[in-house]
Amino acid sequence: MYAVIRAGSKQFRVSPGDVIKVDSAPKSESGKLEIADVLAVSNEQGKFGSPENATVTAEILGEGRGDKILVFHYKRKKQYKKLQGHRQGYTALKITEISVDGEKFTESDQPAREAKAKKPARKAASKKSTASKAEAAE
Repeated sequence: MYAVIRAGSKQFRVSPGDVIKVDSAPKSESGKLEIADVLAVSNEQGKFGSPENATVTAEILGEGRGDKILVFHYKRKKQYKKLQGHRQGYTALKITEISVDGEKFTESDQPAREAKAKKPARKAASKKSTASKAEAAE
């Protein structure tokens, strides 16, 4: 079960249990946030619809600031340089429930996700010993 929501100016594909970082969301005293801007919902793989009365409930985990982005303005031959930094604020949300047409889907309803198979480790190239190099030189 997943839903596509619009939070701020971005769209997210979420399912119960996911943690997303959205642009700073308004604070609430209960610590929960209800998102009514649901664009699509899917119960099965490959099938989705756009319901009219669907909501996504999320728990506010915390607030923070992203990595620093440097903005550098430069005009050649004019001795003009300007350096400015920016850190975008975000709110971390954990999706707790997706409700569609009276049905509620939570994290416990989801089937367990299978872990992706790890690729076998590559063996390091064997190095010739110094003794074999000395014999080859003679």
